[in-house]
Amino acid sequence: MSTAVDDELWSAIGDPTRRTMIDLLLSDGPGTATSLSRRLPVTRQAVSKHLAVLGRVGLIHAESVGRERHYQVDEAQLARAVAQLSAVGSTWDARLRRIKRIAEAIERNRHTDEGE
Repeated sequence: MSTAVDDELWSAIGDPTRRTMIDLLLSDGPGTATSLSRRLPVTRQAVSKHLAVLGRVGLIHAESVGRERHYQVDEAQLARAVAQLSAVGSTWDARLRRIKRIAEAIERNRHTDEGE
């Protein structure tokens, strides 16, 4: 599983409406554009556009059931997004630890210089 940051994926997830849609699909199971629009403060047309973005990055997939399309989260792609977020978090944790060590060294040197 690749943990390289996928800008398109994170751009898609970056929108709060799309994150809410993912949450709804995860908690409630497959849904249609109409069922999602009932739970969101946006129009059905806007929901359809958001679903298209999520579909392009592979976070959701649709199944035709009669005249409706039922959308559900692609768990493998979601796991990929979580792995990316975890990798980015680990990288920043390491950077912050290094910054802390540098700041502590500067502080120690300042106290040493003041004591002379």
